[in-house]
Amino acid sequence: MIRKLLPIPVLFAAMQTQAQDSTKTKHLDEVVVTATKYPVKLSQTGKVVTVVNHEQIEKSYGKSLSQILTEQTGLLINGANSNPAKDKSVFLRGAANKYTLILLDGIPVNDPAGFGGAVDLRLFPVDQIDHIEILKGSQSTLYGSDAIAGVINIISRKPGNKKIGFNGGATYGSFNTFNGNAGVNGHTKIVDYNVNYNYEHTDGISDALDTTKKAGFDKDGFTRHNFQGNLTLNAGKHLKISPYYRYSFYDGQFDADAFTDGKNVFTSMLNNSGAIATYSLPNGTITANYGYSYSKRKVVDQWGTTFYRGQFNSGEIYLVHDLISKVKFLTGVNYQTYRLLDTTLEKKNPQTTIVSPYLSLFIQDLQGVSLEVGGRYNHHSEFGERFTYNVSASYLIDDNYKIFANVSSGFRAPTVNDLFGPVNFGSNPDLKPETSNNFEVGAQFAAIDNKLQVTATGFYRDIKNLIAYVGTRSVNIDQQKDKGVELEASVKPVDGLTIKASYMFVTGDLHQSRNGKDTSFYNLVRRPKHTITGTIGYQATKHLYLSLSAQSLGKRTDLYFDPFTYAQSQVNLKAYTLVSAYAEYKLFGDRLRIFADGKNLTDTDYTEVYGYKTPGFNVNAGFRINL
Repeated sequence: MIRKLLPIPVLFAAMQTQAQDSTKTKHLDEVVVTATKYPVKLSQTGKVVTVVNHEQIEKSYGKSLSQILTEQTGLLINGANSNPAKDKSVFLRGAANKYTLILLDGIPVNDPAGFGGAVDLRLFPVDQIDHIEILKGSQSTLYGSDAIAGVINIISRKPGNKKIGFNGGATYGSFNTFNGNAGVNGHTKIVDYNVNYNYEHTDGISDALDTTKKAGFDKDGFTRHNFQGNLTLNAGKHLKISPYYRYSFYDGQFDADAFTDGKNVFTSMLNNSGAIATYSLPNGTITANYGYSYSKRKVVDQWGTTFYRGQFNSGEIYLVHDLISKVKFLTGVNYQTYRLLDTTLEKKNPQTTIVSPYLSLFIQDLQGVSLEVGGRYNHHSEFGERFTYNVSASYLIDDNYKIFANVSSGFRAPTVNDLFGPVNFGSNPDLKPETSNNFEVGAQFAAIDNKLQVTATGFYRDIKNLIAYVGTRSVNIDQQKDKGVELEASVKPVDGLTIKASYMFVTGDLHQSRNGKDTSFYNLVRRPKHTITGTIGYQATKHLYLSLSAQSLGKRTDLYFDPFTYAQSQVNLKAYTLVSAYAEYKLFGDRLRIFADGKNLTDTDYTEVYGYKTPGFNVNAGFRINL
């Protein structure tokens, strides 16, 4: 199977990288925040975290957020490489879109008016991102509902170290795509600030696939505006207060269905604001945060005009404190409200709330042993109580070898739409939460003076009480069982050259009970069992960086709904490999970067969603300024 995906010579000839300046840096020394809600080295936690660092983001301005994420091991964004305006679905370790929680600077964002509550990744431009932390496995104990498969924490661009700084850039490429942004930032003793505006427009390609190539399907593009402002007030020696505001507006077109052209329009607006306050104690910190999201969407299609509006509030306060040397505890409480703004429903403007106190104990590197034990009590205004737990353990040997294991439970609360939305869509106020049990084991090691680093992980996920549409309404009835393996390796054979490769295997079965009969079948539609990525990057000179990358997806299945009979049938999607290249040249130190990014260099004909078109070879180029 693997040989069909990508011939071995191609795999190792087509590889990109996250370039690192020194071979002395170990992956296990990398510091992350998302795993524990405070800074911790990867060597001191058993959790699996992938970091898309700042330098990698700097080399990704020719890509969308979805394209960056889909390059990471274990993470597939379906639609990332289709028409830029095509909707995107997050499949983390094969889990459905609704099981991955999105954070912005550690604070959950949610769209109560959206299906499943998932946030639209098309709303977030890359130039407003500093780095990304992807925390895999169930994280409901630290982050509550929706984090069954894991968490993606998008961390905003930093203010820099100058009193007044300027950053900006522009990109132009295939499909008449233009992306421009400009921002100012600064750092002083009293205040840090970062303000940025982004504009993007593309004509795109037709969403739907024209099999005749003569029907003249129109192009489906989009226009997006983004504004982001971050402020940090150093209010004394121990207190920092960081208010923020983000605005996103998206206006795009989409087609009627698979193989079917249309003049449909989709607009979306997201207002996201809040603040983070941190107070330093002699042996710990207190953090309080609040986030508010207001989403508004309009869909104009063959069925008419439909409006969706929702509000999400999340407030949290937590304490991290040292008990004794190498022993910490974390305790906090989170309050969330989800509100659907719709007076046409039987229950007007319905709202749900979740109150969640939690507690975790950490032992870090006690003769190589690190341990985390935690629990969270969740009280939901509709279904009542739910408890989650996690146990994470790791053992570090000679600072170069780590073995780890995780056992945890998770839950996903039914959305306001699930409970109180339109009855003809199957809403049911008696729905209970979907729950999961999760297991994870693995090992990491570094060798050859840290020039070789390898990670291997196996996981199993069992989700019960799945919400499924049966008859005329949604009910808790099904069970999903998924398992898989992740392998990652990177090597630096010579200075300036980094080779990285990864392999992902995932499979899953849906267990159903209908009319007294039990059945089970493979159901991970649009998700390959096998995914291989290979990357090679070369810092040719102090100024010139080159990379080549390849990603190979195995055969997949999809579901097709006949637009006339509404009959559902399963279709097969072929395996394919995409090859891309990137070149960057720095001028005036790091003040100016000129780059070009080419995708699908072999002009491969492939399918992400049955009946929808994908682009052939495409390229864009541009510049970045940091003054």
